[in-house]
Amino acid sequence: MNILVLIKQTFDTEEKIVLKRGFVSEEGANFIINPYDEYAIEEALQLRDDHGGEVTVITVGPERAKNALYKALAMGADKAVMVDSEDLNLDEYSTTKILEAVIKYREFDLILAGSVAVDYGCGQVGPRLAEELNIPQVTMITKLEIDGNKAIIEREVEGDKEIVVAELPVLVTALQGLNEPRLPSLNGIKNAKKKTIERLEIDDLNLDKVLEVKTITTETFFSMKKGHGRILNGEINAQVSELAEILRSEAKVI
Repeated sequence: MNILVLIKQTFDTEEKIVLKRGFVSEEGANFIINPYDEYAIEEALQLRDDHGGEVTVITVGPERAKNALYKALAMGADKAVMVDSEDLNLDEYSTTKILEAVIKYREFDLILAGSVAVDYGCGQVGPRLAEELNIPQVTMITKLEIDGNKAIIEREVEGDKEIVVAELPVLVTALQGLNEPRLPSLNGIKNAKKKTIERLEIDDLNLDKVLEVKTITTETFFSMKKGHGRILNGEINAQVSELAEILRSEAKVI
């Protein structure tokens, strides 16, 4: 199987994040592989080990994004492709167009991606790419099996699970629970340094006319801190009356 994995380098949301002039400051930020993308990498590696073939990880990003590719190679990926976007202002539309140009002439049976990136949380690139490539897509998956030319997929739906059968090639996006991503071994880290990253420039893709962004971020801000909860005591009727008064006078929702 030829398996492609889309990955993105994001800032670590477990570390302190600083906003400057409406954007996340990269100064002092710790950058990691988007956690949902690690589930995609791990699933690709397991499928390759079971069915043969190779795993290629692909990213669009600035120079620092090569570190994400090296980690994926250290985990066991066979190849890596990086499109340099150092000086570009991209959105989900233009990023998808870049990925389409990179992928459309390559042979592949399966594309995996994270269900969403933890930095801006749009969750658009995977589904958009499937549409551009004219292949089926199944999002938010928690289980994946390959049987011949079919993918048997379990995915999350609100309050339940859904089983989907799709013909290859197909694009899927991974949720937490799909697997447990491995840590790179010492030998994996050593071998990653010996592997070559295929580096592409935007000029190589002849995409000048489609890189105009369709969406603009007008503001980035932290969510409001939630206040402490309140426990009401006493008889039920008294609690109901007190709750109604709180909603009317304090929350001002009734």
